[in-house]
Amino acid sequence: MRRARLRFSAVFWRRPWFKGLALLTPPVAAFLLIYVGALTVLFISAFWSVDSFTGKLEHIWNIENFRIVFSTTDPTYLRIAGRTIGIAAAVTLTDAVLAFPLAYYMARIARPRTRTLVFVLVLLPLWSSYLVRIYAWRLILSNDGVLNWALGGVGLPHLNIGYTNWAMWIVFSYVWLPFMVLPVYAALERIPDNYLEASGDLGASGFRTFRSIIVPLALPGIVAGSIFTFSLTLGDYVTPLLVGGAGSSFIGNVVYENIGVNANVPFAAAFATVPVIIMAVYLVIARRLGAFEAL
Repeated sequence: MRRARLRFSAVFWRRPWFKGLALLTPPVAAFLLIYVGALTVLFISAFWSVDSFTGKLEHIWNIENFRIVFSTTDPTYLRIAGRTIGIAAAVTLTDAVLAFPLAYYMARIARPRTRTLVFVLVLLPLWSSYLVRIYAWRLILSNDGVLNWALGGVGLPHLNIGYTNWAMWIVFSYVWLPFMVLPVYAALERIPDNYLEASGDLGASGFRTFRSIIVPLALPGIVAGSIFTFSLTLGDYVTPLLVGGAGSSFIGNVVYENIGVNANVPFAAAFATVPVIIMAVYLVIARRLGAFEAL
């Protein structure tokens, strides 16, 4: 038994790649089985249909579900997809604008004790439940909520943005902001100080240093953060349900309704492939911009 164990250990010692293969095989196999397998089943089921009379699933191959999704005659689902992508892009841009100065202060200006305090303040909302934060903003933005009450108290007109796309934009921007701050902070922290000193010694202004050195070097962190903010907004359906109005449905809401209420799983699968394809293209672009190096 001991001799067999020594031989087995010698195999790992002589072939390091075999050790790495043994370590990676279980997680990679689980990933392929659970995630990739689920996506494959999702894509295949999108080509099936549901009998309109019995409601039973029929394994008849067709592209009718995709025709409905991408129909220009009745562009309902195209509008929903456009709304989802548009708000996801607006949230990503907003979080990038808000996160950059905060991350820059944390990485380049704040002292260690202040940096720790700011870190806690950035991460503090993540310690509470997602639903608690959504309901808190619902109370703030509703027509009889805190925002309109405060505006009325100082003599300003009510905004009445509760249950609108504006409300979703604000809530999403707040909820996903920490996911943008951390990658941008990591990218800014890795910028060598001598780059900035050399720029100043060569006579570059502060704006020129910011535009030519800081922003290009921080861009991978911004793109890395955008992966989180864009994908999380793209796949959300709880916030539109609780904060959005009658015309604020996202792709996730349509998928949820067709799985639970309408019992049309093939159409739900066909519509669910839209964000999957969008994120696949987005990840390819992000990889070319070096975003994965900042994660």
